[in-house]
Amino acid sequence: MEDNEVSIIYGRHPILEAVETGKTIEKILFQQGLRGELEKEIRHLCRDHEIPLQVVPKERMNRVVSGNHQGVIAYTSPISYQNIDSLLPEILEKKENPVFLILDSITDVRNIGAIARSAEVLGADGIILGMRGTAPINGDAIKTSAGALTRIPICRENSLANTITYLQEMGIIVSVSDLKGEKTVAQCNWNEPTAIILGAEGNGVHPSLIKAADQKFIIPQQGEINSLNVSVAAGIILYEVMRQRNPTI
Repeated sequence: MEDNEVSIIYGRHPILEAVETGKTIEKILFQQGLRGELEKEIRHLCRDHEIPLQVVPKERMNRVVSGNHQGVIAYTSPISYQNIDSLLPEILEKKENPVFLILDSITDVRNIGAIARSAEVLGADGIILGMRGTAPINGDAIKTSAGALTRIPICRENSLANTITYLQEMGIIVSVSDLKGEKTVAQCNWNEPTAIILGAEGNGVHPSLIKAADQKFIIPQQGEINSLNVSVAAGIILYEVMRQRNPTI
């Protein structure tokens, strides 16, 4: 298995050891119906380390692992996630107008990889993912990103709503790409500290996040298909940000 692939750990002791030694755990599967000390221990572990927990039938557990999994399976991540409350002050010390992408419920790992590739090339300072509803970073995502996912800071936050509030309190203007936007992407002022919310093509950005944003904008379109691939949209937006910040381009 390559270093950038998700790996599986199963059994109580190996999982506890992995967490204690600092491995990044993508999620934990726990067998439905199990009770007692193991359940309490795993739930506390997930809560304390903000690890997503899924309770699933034994049949699914057995499809993932053929050995004695003891009712608990963990997926490790090929990258190390950061926390925005630690990353942002560090970046603000070096840069007055950082730009972040907030990805809401994007389930295609190749889209995440393509977005990261554009973000790294066009000068974004970090990508923020929700803890739930977004595809886990795996080898396919890293391959699609051409390695960008290992170069650009990736944050995984338990609540995107709380993260947006924190960013705003820190002076970051939060914008959202939305078909009901009042401005075009070119009419927005991208010279301020910025975070841009992008959602999946089907459901888009969650209404509560749209409501929380400081401004809404659209990407003008002329064709009949009223939708852009989210990774293409990210590239268009980030290019406009870079263009405004570099007048000679």
